[in-house]
Amino acid sequence: MTPDTPDSSAAIAFIGGGNMARSLIGGLVARGHAPGQLRVAEPVAALRQALVADYGLWAGEHGLDAAGPAGTWVLAVKPQVMRAVCESLAPLAAARRPLVISIAAGITTGQIDSWLGGDQAVVRTMPNTPALLGAGATGLYANARVQPAQREAAEALMQAAGITAWIPDERLMDAVTAVSGSGPAYVFLLAEAMQAAGEAQGLSADTARALVVQTVLGAARMLDETGEPAAVLRQRVTSPGGTTQAAIETFEAGGLRALVDAAVSAATRRGRELSAGTS
Repeated sequence: MTPDTPDSSAAIAFIGGGNMARSLIGGLVARGHAPGQLRVAEPVAALRQALVADYGLWAGEHGLDAAGPAGTWVLAVKPQVMRAVCESLAPLAAARRPLVISIAAGITTGQIDSWLGGDQAVVRTMPNTPALLGAGATGLYANARVQPAQREAAEALMQAAGITAWIPDERLMDAVTAVSGSGPAYVFLLAEAMQAAGEAQGLSADTARALVVQTVLGAARMLDETGEPAAVLRQRVTSPGGTTQAAIETFEAGGLRALVDAAVSAATRRGRELSAGTS
């Protein structure tokens, strides 16, 4: 544990020191945020010690100790323990009135506000795993108690791990989870299938993997850097009667679009079910 940090509304407390918290902390420090203004509560000693060694921040075992001096709390714990964590912080929340940022899937701002005792400024976010590389995509929703300056602070914090997008209706956060929160797994599944198909055509595993990884990376960069719609880029590379058209026609005949729609719908529905289950 490092020496305590003086009381300051600029301090940020991370309740939970796992991978996503680490990615945000690393991004903040890389952007010039003072490590002395970062605090972490993490029950696993090895994780605490690693964060202190890597970033020089304050770390302790208990949430109350980390959150006490902080004006912003990042709730980075698993959804199934969120209620207990919030209820343990409720008296302090009533006294401090912090900006509360949650990165837990399926937990609504209303639930967090209630568990913290009510009348709290809560921003719900949904980052995804590429945030670990600073390449994440995060949807954010703010409840009515969040002030403009707090929105800016929440956005700046989450941008330490990638791009952000504000969602006007919290009910759409389940769709954000389904599209970008779970989305990397869809890309990994496609890459897995492409590599296996390449190997089936005679490529070595190493060659197939290298080609697939660079193809996915290059295609993503084209989408990002050209600004062109995916449909336009697809049409440009699909020559009439060529190899790409043969593959695309096979995808279309197999119902790829309907399958993706059904998968995203299933993920959205499951997000709603998980939220209802934590009421």
